[in-house]
Amino acid sequence: MAEQPAAVGSNVGKPTLRNRVEEGAVADHDTEDTNAQKQRHGLKGILTTDLESKMESVTTHNAAYVAPKSPGVRIRGTRGELLEKHIAQMISEKIRADLNSPTPKTDYCSTTRKDFCVEGFVPLKPETTQVHDYKTHQAITFWSENYQQIQGVTAAQSSRAPFRKSALFSTPISERLDETDLPPDS
Repeated sequence: MAEQPAAVGSNVGKPTLRNRVEEGAVADHDTEDTNAQKQRHGLKGILTTDLESKMESVTTHNAAYVAPKSPGVRIRGTRGELLEKHIAQMISEKIRADLNSPTPKTDYCSTTRKDFCVEGFVPLKPETTQVHDYKTHQAITFWSENYQQIQGVTAAQSSRAPFRKSALFSTPISERLDETDLPPDS
């Protein structure tokens, strides 16, 4: 695209009438500072024209605040003050006694030594009543002993292994009716 030359009578870069009025109001405050200096140090003379003035150190709240004065008369009774001092002294003495109490003698006896290394203890290994093979035998659990009472479980094919895989649920009925015997346990 070819660039179009700016019209001779265009208002590009010129402020509008309302902006001209604002620029005229702050024209005496404008300096020759660059934009970087203005951003770094701010515009001087916007809030006050006296550049040597210092900021107030007292807020309006602190200037108007008056500290409450005591009535000049005794508010608490002598007996109440003495009772409070006595209770505070008793509590501080009790805390000091707890903090400065002698440490009890440390017992370095371990649980094993205390509970298992008692004189007269003879460990006995119980004799096995059956031969067990953990690799081939089914584990005995609550569920394996009570599989008949569980609801929503397919009928178990074998009492020895009630939770083995069973294809009876997904086998079509037409194929299952042809079988005369139950599937073998494997």
